[in-house]
Amino acid sequence: MEILLAIIRPRRSPASEPDAQLLQRYIQRSSRYVPCDQREFSSEAALFAHLDRPARRTAPYLILTDSRGKQMSSEEFASTLGGVQDSGVQQVVMAIGPADGWSPEALRRASLTVAFGRITLPHELAAVVAAEQIYRALTIRAGHPYHHGH
Repeated sequence: MEILLAIIRPRRSPASEPDAQLLQRYIQRSSRYVPCDQREFSSEAALFAHLDRPARRTAPYLILTDSRGKQMSSEEFASTLGGVQDSGVQQVVMAIGPADGWSPEALRRASLTVAFGRITLPHELAAVVAAEQIYRALTIRAGHPYHHGH
């Protein structure tokens, strides 16, 4: 299984250097467990064009972040990712949505919609939180002490 953290970010709003460095740190740490990468898309349509490429053998497991999504503990998220991995899914895509929210069609296509609480976060912070939670979930599954030390 591989994980892609997809970020919808209009070209006019670049990530700041400290945010990008922290995001990359968690992506690199996660890559010790499974192939993991992050990619920016200019729009929801661009993300779905990427997901709909015909070269895929199986559809990705799509996790959308949305304040109305399911609130999960880190352990529940780790269990969910583990179940997805055990089912043979080749790719998980966790996506940070557009500033105006996901379209109804995107929400219908999602395998899972999760919330980082009821708060609204800027894209840069939401991406770092998502990357850290992916890393935390992978360490929980691997029995690594990271989860208990933080």
